[in-house]
Amino acid sequence: SLQPPQQQILPFILVGVPSLEAFPTCLDILFCSGYNITLVGNGVVLLVIGLDNSLRDPIHCFLGRLVVIDVVMVPSIVPRMLSMFWLSSTEIGYMACFVQMFLVHSTTSEESGVLLAMAVDHYVAICHPLKYQAILNRQTLAQIGLAIVVRALLFMVPLTGMVTNLPYCHSPVVPHSYCEHMAMVKLACTDPRPSRLYSVAGSSLIVGMDMPFIAVSYGMMLKTVLGKKLCWKAFSTCGRHICVTLLYYIPGIASIYAQQFGSGISVHAQVLLADLYLTLPTMLNPIVYSMRTKQIHQAVLKML
Repeated sequence: SLQPPQQQILPFILVGVPSLEAFPTCLDILFCSGYNITLVGNGVVLLVIGLDNSLRDPIHCFLGRLVVIDVVMVPSIVPRMLSMFWLSSTEIGYMACFVQMFLVHSTTSEESGVLLAMAVDHYVAICHPLKYQAILNRQTLAQIGLAIVVRALLFMVPLTGMVTNLPYCHSPVVPHSYCEHMAMVKLACTDPRPSRLYSVAGSSLIVGMDMPFIAVSYGMMLKTVLGKKLCWKAFSTCGRHICVTLLYYIPGIASIYAQQFGSGISVHAQVLLADLYLTLPTMLNPIVYSMRTKQIHQAVLKML
C-alpha cells in the first residue's frame, strides 16, 4: 500500500523578491524608509489622539483603530524583510511563519472593516448631522469595533487551521517576502485547492461586502451635498478617506487575484505587488491624515 507523505516540520525559507537580488540597496532604502515613516507617523497620530481630549469623536476613534492595526501589521513583516537584505537571514520558524500569516491577513481584514466604519461615520455626519451623536454613541462604537474583530477571526481562524494542517513535504522555500498563504499552500504535498478556494471566497466576500457599502455611502453623501454651501468642505473631508480606501483596495484586490489566477504574471511582480500592498498604505495613511486633517495637524503642532 502507498504510504502517506511524511510531514516535515522544518523552518521555512523566505526568498524575498525574486530576480531583484541585484538591487538590495534600493529595496533596503524603500522598506527601511517606509518602516520608519510608518512607525513614527502612526505613533505620532496615535499619541495625539490619545492625549488630546478634543479628539474623542467617532471618526478619530476609528482612525486610532486604523493606526493600531498598521502598527501591529508592519512590524510583523518588515523587520523580517530587512533581515533578509542586511543579514541574509532567510529562515523563519515553522510556527512563526503561521503566526505571521495569521497576523498579516487578520489585520488586513480588520482594516477593511475600519474603512467601512469610517465611511459610515462620514455618511451619518453629512446626511444625518442632527442624529450623529445619538446614532454613533459609545455603545454603537464598541459594537462596531467588536464586529470588525469577530469577522476577521471568523475568516482567519478556519483558514489558519486549514493551512497549518496541510502536510509540507516538498521544498520549504516560500517564493515571497513573508508567509503569504497562497504561496505557502503550494508547498503542500496534498491538494491545496480547498484552502485556496476558501481564501479567495472569504477575501471576495469581505471586499464584496465592504466596497459596495462604501460606494453607496459616498453616493448618498454626494447627492446630499451637491449644490450646498458646505459642498467643498464635504468633498475635502471625504477625499482623504477615498484616497486611503483606494490605496488599500486596488493593490489588495490586484494582489489576491494575481496570486490565484495570474499564471501569466511573473513571480517577482506578484511578490512586489503583495509587498507594496502591505507597506504603502500603512506608510501613507498617517501622512494623509496628519497633513490633511486640521484637528490632528493643529494637535501635532501644539505638542511640538
